[in-house]
Amino acid sequence: MKFSSFELHELIKAWFVISVAFAIAMSGISVANFYLVLSPLFLIPVLFAGLTVGIAFLFHELAHKFVAQSYGCFAEFRANNQMLFMALIMSLFGFIFVAPGGVLIHGSVKRDEFGKISSAGIIANLILGSFFILGLHLIHIAVIQQLLYYGAYINVWLALFNLIPFLPFDGAKLLHWSKKAYGVLVVVCLVLLFYLTGFLGI
Repeated sequence: MKFSSFELHELIKAWFVISVAFAIAMSGISVANFYLVLSPLFLIPVLFAGLTVGIAFLFHELAHKFVAQSYGCFAEFRANNQMLFMALIMSLFGFIFVAPGGVLIHGSVKRDEFGKISSAGIIANLILGSFFILGLHLIHIAVIQQLLYYGAYINVWLALFNLIPFLPFDGAKLLHWSKKAYGVLVVVCLVLLFYLTGFLGI
C-alpha cells in the first residue's frame, strides 16, 4: 500500500483520539473527575483501547484502502476532526459514538469492485475478531483473555455496525451490490456475537 505523510498523520491522530475516548468511557471518567486523565495509570486503559478498538479501526480502514488501490484507485484516509472531538466529549458522559473519518476513493471501478471495496473493512474486522477468539482458546491468562475478549467483541460489533443498510455506512453500498453477500456477513456477525456471549464470565 502507498501512504502519504499526511495520511499517516491522519491515521495516527484518529487512532490516538479513538483510544483516549474509549479509555475515558471504560474508566468512568467524567467532567467532574476529568483530572484523572493526567494520572500515569490512565495510560493502561489507553493502551488497552489502542490494542483493541484502535486496531479494529485501523484494520477496517486499511482494508478499504488496500482493495481500492488494488483496483487502481486513489485511496487515502482522512480524519473527521469534528467527529473525533465529539467522541471525546461524549465519552465524558459515558457514551461512545465514533465516526473518525474514512478512506477517500477516486477512480473508475465496476459495480462488483465497488462492492468488494465496501465489504473489505467488514471482512477485515471479522477476520481480526476471529483471531482474537482463537486467542481466547490458546491463552488462559486472565488479563490477556480480557484483552482478547474485548478485541473480539469490538471487531464483531464494528463489522455489524458498518452493515447498517443506510448511507454512508458500508452496508448500504454492499446491499446495492449483493444481497446474498450482505446476508452472509450479517449472519456471520450474529453467530460470532452469540458465540462470544459464552466468554462473558471471564
